[in-house]
Amino acid sequence: MCHLFASQPPETYETHTRSVRIGGHATSIRLEAVYWDILEELAVDQGMSLGRFVTRLHDEVLDLHGDVRNFTSLLRCCCLKYVAELRPAASRRPAAFDLVAAE
Repeated sequence: MCHLFASQPPETYETHTRSVRIGGHATSIRLEAVYWDILEELAVDQGMSLGRFVTRLHDEVLDLHGDVRNFTSLLRCCCLKYVAELRPAASRRPAAFDLVAAE
């Protein structure tokens, strides 16, 4: 089982920083590449650009909770929730894992 996780390509867990505008302010968000990939997919699924999706999510959290304590963690949790509950079943397992499982 650990081989499945340990053998994933290092590129999937390398961190990348992207600049986004939230509430009219430029900010940087640092996430692992796999999370950026999922967020891009999620945004497309919602019919939005990534920037628009991130801004809308931030605004909705502010409306619901009054502040956003750890937005990067929220984004990671959104990705996990999307993969576990909302992503179409046929695409829930990344192709990279199929290659590892076949070895």
